[in-house]
Amino acid sequence: MNKEELKKHANNVRKNILTAVYSGQSGHPGGSLSAADILTYLYFEVMDINEDNVKGIDRDRFVLSKGHVTPALYSVLAEKGFLTEDDIKTFRKFGSKLQGHPNMNYIDAVDMSTGSLGQGVSTAVGMAIANKLDNNKH
Repeated sequence: MNKEELKKHANNVRKNILTAVYSGQSGHPGGSLSAADILTYLYFEVMDINEDNVKGIDRDRFVLSKGHVTPALYSVLAEKGFLTEDDIKTFRKFGSKLQGHPNMNYIDAVDMSTGSLGQGVSTAVGMAIANKLDNNKH
């Protein structure tokens, strides 16, 4: 993917972050906006995750340790096609799958339910060790 395409994706991610926070009338826009470029690069250039492998074991994982920046995660997942822009507008609304912290029971592309800060690194290390023990290269 060229630099201009990545910029376009990152701008759409930022737009969806603002849409989510505005629609939910709460959230953490600053932390989310600061993560937009990083998440865009990871999901569009580095990580092996797509519609075909999202439910499988043979794919890369992402753990959002500071779960309160879910507007960024949800926005990049929408840009990647795992969520819709209509989903983004339900952020933090009663009955929505897009709550203030990610929940892996609601969205296939969310690899860890987070909330308690500081748990992400140890969980990600455990996932990596499990993959290594299983000879999984992801």
